[in-house]
Amino acid sequence: MDTSPENTQEVEGQSADRVTAASSVSPKRKKPYKTKSDVWGHFTKVKKEGGGLFDKATCNYCVRPFSCPSSQGTSTLRRHLEKCNKYPYSNKDPTQKVINYSTIGESQSAYVNWKFDQEFCRTELASMIIIDELPFSFVEKEGFRRFMRAVQPRFNIVSRTTITKDCTKIYLEERMKLKSLLETSTSGVCITTDLWTSIQNLGYMCLTAHFIDKNWKLHKRIINFRVLPTPHRGEAIAQAVETCLLGWAIQKVCTITVDNASSNDVAVLNLRRKLIKRDGILFDGECFHVRCFAHILNLIVRDGINEVKESISNLRECVKYVRSSPGRLQLFRKCADEMRVVSKRLLCLDVQTRWNSTYLMVGAALEFEKVFERFEEQDPGFVSELRESAMSEEDWMKMRSLHLFLEHFFVVTKRVSGSLYVTSNNYFHEVYGIQSLLLKWSNSENDFFHRMTTKMQDKFDKYCSIDKVNKFLIIAVVLDPCYKLKYVKFCYSKFYSSDKVDEIIGKVRRLMDRLYQCYLNWDTSSSGVAVDTTKEIRDSNLDSSQPSSLVLDENKKDWRKFLQTEEMEVVRSELDRYLEEAVEDEVPHFDILQWWKTKSSTYRILSQLARNLLAIPISTVASESAFSTGGRVLDQFRSSLTPKLVESLVCAQDWLRSSSKPVDIEEKLEDLEEIESGIADDIGAGSVSFSESIGQS
Repeated sequence: MDTSPENTQEVEGQSADRVTAASSVSPKRKKPYKTKSDVWGHFTKVKKEGGGLFDKATCNYCVRPFSCPSSQGTSTLRRHLEKCNKYPYSNKDPTQKVINYSTIGESQSAYVNWKFDQEFCRTELASMIIIDELPFSFVEKEGFRRFMRAVQPRFNIVSRTTITKDCTKIYLEERMKLKSLLETSTSGVCITTDLWTSIQNLGYMCLTAHFIDKNWKLHKRIINFRVLPTPHRGEAIAQAVETCLLGWAIQKVCTITVDNASSNDVAVLNLRRKLIKRDGILFDGECFHVRCFAHILNLIVRDGINEVKESISNLRECVKYVRSSPGRLQLFRKCADEMRVVSKRLLCLDVQTRWNSTYLMVGAALEFEKVFERFEEQDPGFVSELRESAMSEEDWMKMRSLHLFLEHFFVVTKRVSGSLYVTSNNYFHEVYGIQSLLLKWSNSENDFFHRMTTKMQDKFDKYCSIDKVNKFLIIAVVLDPCYKLKYVKFCYSKFYSSDKVDEIIGKVRRLMDRLYQCYLNWDTSSSGVAVDTTKEIRDSNLDSSQPSSLVLDENKKDWRKFLQTEEMEVVRSELDRYLEEAVEDEVPHFDILQWWKTKSSTYRILSQLARNLLAIPISTVASESAFSTGGRVLDQFRSSLTPKLVESLVCAQDWLRSSSKPVDIEEKLEDLEEIESGIADDIGAGSVSFSESIGQS
């Protein structure tokens, strides 16, 4: 029997429909007609008492009875659905809001008014596609559609074509907001750029702008992610960067940070000439070029670890042998249990072009040094297959020294690669720390350290010596109120002669004076200009005063000149006052941007200088991180995306992200180890041992 809502149901008088046993001829039953109105899907018809025709109906949601004789229509029932509080598909007054418990920010929650808005939901869906790097076809997946029917049946899910247009619309809207922010909140930007080849075999150039707004908040925004036609010569890179800057109406560029590729050197020179012609650079680009410090560290460390490349190769082969089969890995775990080696870290292979992954591989292997010896005894093929690649005692000794040696550089690289906090004021500290470390190890009795540091010192002097350091980065630490100019003199005096130190300090101070005067000239509302104008007015009033003797007039003019000379000697510039004041006490988590924000009224001109120099990035990680996003956006399943769509998705994602987590351009081996360790702990809590569970899996 069909029990669909369209068919009527009998609730009373069922005995009246039965045929009595005494009847010899059964009356012909009329076939019930099918209701035509869709409203009957929400109501149940009820017959009169004693049988007969249906004259009533009850709401399936609130069970309210209604009279519905056949002579009347269904308008009354339909009006009830519009008012029924329990009707789940009600299209109520759009101005009526619902109380909803919503999350505000990352940690706060509150009750807010909510109403369904189709356009707003479409915009948020497009934002989710952009932020989470989902394919456009995601909106047509069965699972997503089932989920949305359960969450909000009233939401009309759009097609992949429509969601693509919505994503492009978001990109254009966010681009206008960012352009307005650049025009109103800053007098100049610092930029970083890098190149990348996609799975489509197309060369992309990423350009990132760094600036501090008027509220002293540091911004990092990708403003360009476009295809750069081959060949990727310096002239082509410079032309592409200038075109991007003109498109964003960026007038002033403080610095550009690039890696040490030869094409970048040519690009910086060409871009510098272009910007000089339109007065878009400071001091003819004297300190325009900033070399990526993370790349310099990579070059320095590479020269050092070449001394132990054979021992590193042996360790790599040993790790590769253990991880090459489940049986060997199970045996290695068994040996770890027997040797009672408890470690949450797992053996991992390195990427030969990334020394930081080599550091992680060495660190993990050192924790299992005794386990390798046990494994060698129980696996007869370990020595026979590796032969000369097996680790010797000397190799292990070198690995222990290498791990200690690389630890400092690993920590420094992580610090200088930040993009969500100021790094320029820390550059001088890091250079001083590395120079001190190399000096200490070069005088060490350890022959291993001495050989490594000799080569590393040559590479360090090439890029970070006292004459090679970008002077803007020295001024950045001077603008740190916890150190100032005396700190620079204190540090350099430990490595260079007093004459050399005085020479450098003099150059830095003269450059700061020039910078201050430049910003003073830009500031049309400077108090100095106002005072001069006032004095001119007073002088003019004096000249037009009542007649007096010639001697008296000359005397008054001389008096005014004398006062001006005295005032010039007494009034000091903001830069002089800043350098002469005592340094601030260094406290944990000192916020240099907040300090300058509170002092911006005291140092009105100098704070404008600090806003530009503190925004200088000392690495290109911000641009390189975009290539990780680009690689995920342009994976093997989405390689048909046009370059314009790729730029829209990559840039819009960078602008929409509100997470405070730092950018990480590669998989974190520590995180993977922690996840695997957690799985191991869960398995180990069962009835079998960890090594047995690995074998069973």
